[in-house]
Amino acid sequence: MAHHKSAQKRIRQDAVKRTHNRYYKKSTRTAIAKLREMEDKKAAQEFLPKVVSMIDRLAKRNSWHKNKASNLKSSLMTMVNKMN
Repeated sequence: MAHHKSAQKRIRQDAVKRTHNRYYKKSTRTAIAKLREMEDKKAAQEFLPKVVSMIDRLAKRNSWHKNKASNLKSSLMTMVNKMN
């Protein structure tokens, strides 16, 4: 256990950040799954910018690597464009 005041504060701050990051990562993964399950092209095209925005936000904050974000966005856009 931490013995210094600053170390105890760091532990508290890390716990808050961890829950914050977990919430946004899980929300984004859920949105991606929802987009992948869609069968209507028009609905998917309307929902895609929201998902891309969520992915970009995670990449900007270094929760996800920028290449992972780029690969995800690319695959999602390709999937939406290939829909009937």
